[in-house]
Amino acid sequence: QAQLMESGGGLVQPGGSLRLSCSASGNFVSINNMAWYRQAPGNERELVATISTNTDTTYADSVKGRFNISRDRARKTGYLQMNSLKPEDTAVYYCKVTTPYGDVWGKGTLVTVSS
Repeated sequence: QAQLMESGGGLVQPGGSLRLSCSASGNFVSINNMAWYRQAPGNERELVATISTNTDTTYADSVKGRFNISRDRARKTGYLQMNSLKPEDTAVYYCKVTTPYGDVWGKGTLVTVSS
């Protein structure tokens, strides 16, 4: 069974950095696009960043210049480097991959930005 697992979340002070990882395990025939979403309490889930198979990237306006998405295709792992974190970045961060058989989501990792 194909599964995704996020890691790297935690508590960080404003201005700090975190690096999230998304590891794929199980029967992934192939992984196309990868994406990070986040959902803050009381808010809808929102798209944060995407990366395609040829490493084209897109970012939400709110994180441009601060976040960087990358992937290691050989290791079936994606990353989200988050710098200059703000309290409004506090959310559960989810990884999603697109495969020929549909989308697969991870269960999320909590990021809390607070002093």
